[in-house]
Amino acid sequence: MEGGGEEVADDRAMNISLKDLSKKLEEFAKARDWEKYHSPRNLLLAMVGEVGELSEIFQWRGEVDKGLPNWDDSDKEHLGEELSDVLLYLIRLADICGIDLGDAAAKKIVKNAIKYPPKLF
Repeated sequence: MEGGGEEVADDRAMNISLKDLSKKLEEFAKARDWEKYHSPRNLLLAMVGEVGELSEIFQWRGEVDKGLPNWDDSDKEHLGEELSDVLLYLIRLADICGIDLGDAAAKKIVKNAIKYPPKLF
């Protein structure tokens, strides 16, 4: 895009909420009449399949450095796509199950902070 429009789009994507993604996923499924397939079991199995695809990316690489400095741009792009697939299935699964994923994650962080206080580690 000319005139900096691309920067605006990138910034907006960086700030999208879980609720925004959930709404987009719901609209996407409705438009294709896929809701009938989006049972918790089906979504979980689809997500597990995507986790498998994500695992394949790392399978024979050994340990990798933070930020993936030795990876090609195409490998990083592929990683981003597979991470996104897992995230999107997770968000859709939570939504179908009636779980507010953002709230559940925030509560889990609090529980973990109590369970694993810094002074013990």
